[in-house]
Amino acid sequence: MPADEPSDETVVQTAAEAAEGVIFSRYKQSDVRDYDVTVTFEDGVLEVDVYLNAPEGDDEADPERVADDAALTARQAVDELFGE
Repeated sequence: MPADEPSDETVVQTAAEAAEGVIFSRYKQSDVRDYDVTVTFEDGVLEVDVYLNAPEGDDEADPERVADDAALTARQAVDELFGE
Protein backbone atom coordinates (compact mmCIF):
# COMPACT_ATOMS: atom_id res chain seq x y z
CA MET A 1 0.00 0.00 0.00
CA PRO A 2 1.48 3.40 -0.96
CA ALA A 3 2.30 5.71 1.94
CA ASP A 4 -0.39 8.22 0.97
CA GLU A 5 -3.18 5.60 0.89
CA PRO A 6 -5.44 5.39 3.96
CA SER A 7 -5.11 2.28 6.09
CA ASP A 8 -7.74 -0.46 5.89
CA GLU A 9 -8.80 0.45 9.43
CA THR A 10 -9.30 4.10 8.42
CA VAL A 11 -11.38 3.05 5.41
CA VAL A 12 -13.64 0.81 7.51
CA GLN A 13 -14.05 3.42 10.25
CA THR A 14 -14.83 6.19 7.76
CA ALA A 15 -17.47 4.08 6.01
CA ALA A 16 -19.11 2.97 9.27
CA GLU A 17 -19.24 6.51 10.67
CA ALA A 18 -20.75 7.85 7.44
CA ALA A 19 -23.44 5.17 7.42
CA GLU A 20 -24.33 5.75 11.07
CA GLY A 21 -24.44 9.49 10.40
CA VAL A 22 -27.14 8.98 7.77
CA ILE A 23 -29.20 6.72 10.02
CA PHE A 24 -29.15 9.14 12.94
CA SER A 25 -29.77 12.19 10.77
CA ARG A 26 -33.08 10.63 9.71
CA TYR A 27 -34.12 8.99 13.01
CA LYS A 28 -33.81 9.87 16.65
CA GLN A 29 -31.57 7.32 18.32
CA SER A 30 -34.41 6.32 20.65
CA ASP A 31 -36.60 5.45 17.64
CA VAL A 32 -34.10 3.00 16.16
CA ARG A 33 -34.94 -0.46 17.48
CA ASP A 34 -31.83 -2.10 16.03
CA TYR A 35 -29.22 -1.46 13.37
CA ASP A 36 -26.04 -3.03 12.11
CA VAL A 37 -23.41 -1.58 9.81
CA THR A 38 -20.96 -4.15 8.49
CA VAL A 39 -17.99 -2.88 6.53
CA THR A 40 -15.15 -4.91 5.05
CA PHE A 41 -12.25 -3.66 2.99
CA GLU A 42 -9.95 -6.34 1.62
CA ASP A 43 -7.67 -6.24 -1.40
CA GLY A 44 -9.08 -2.84 -2.39
CA VAL A 45 -12.69 -4.09 -2.38
CA LEU A 46 -15.19 -2.29 -0.15
CA GLU A 47 -18.33 -4.04 1.01
CA VAL A 48 -20.97 -2.21 3.04
CA ASP A 49 -24.09 -3.84 4.44
CA VAL A 50 -26.60 -1.87 6.49
CA TYR A 51 -29.48 -3.38 8.46
CA LEU A 52 -32.00 -1.03 10.04
CA ASN A 53 -35.03 -1.79 12.19
CA ALA A 54 -36.84 1.50 12.69
CA PRO A 55 -40.44 2.71 12.59
CA GLU A 56 -42.18 3.34 9.34
CA GLY A 57 -44.97 5.86 9.42
CA ASP A 58 -46.48 8.79 7.59
CA ASP A 59 -43.89 11.28 8.81
CA GLU A 60 -40.96 8.87 9.10
CA ALA A 61 -38.37 7.93 6.52
CA ASP A 62 -38.62 4.49 4.93
CA PRO A 63 -36.12 2.25 6.80
CA GLU A 64 -35.13 0.34 3.66
CA ARG A 65 -34.41 3.58 1.82
CA VAL A 66 -32.44 4.97 4.76
CA ALA A 67 -30.35 1.77 4.90
CA ASP A 68 -29.64 2.04 1.16
CA ASP A 69 -28.75 5.73 1.50
CA ALA A 70 -26.47 4.93 4.43
CA ALA A 71 -24.58 2.30 2.42
CA LEU A 72 -24.25 4.65 -0.55
CA THR A 73 -23.00 7.48 1.66
CA ALA A 74 -20.45 5.12 3.23
CA ARG A 75 -19.09 4.25 -0.24
CA GLN A 76 -18.96 7.93 -1.20
CA ALA A 77 -17.05 8.79 1.99
CA VAL A 78 -14.46 6.14 1.14
CA ASP A 79 -14.20 7.44 -2.42
CA GLU A 80 -13.43 10.87 -0.96
CA LEU A 81 -10.71 9.33 1.22
CA PHE A 82 -9.01 8.10 -1.92
CA GLY A 83 -9.58 11.41 -3.67
CA GLU A 84 -11.96 10.03 -6.28
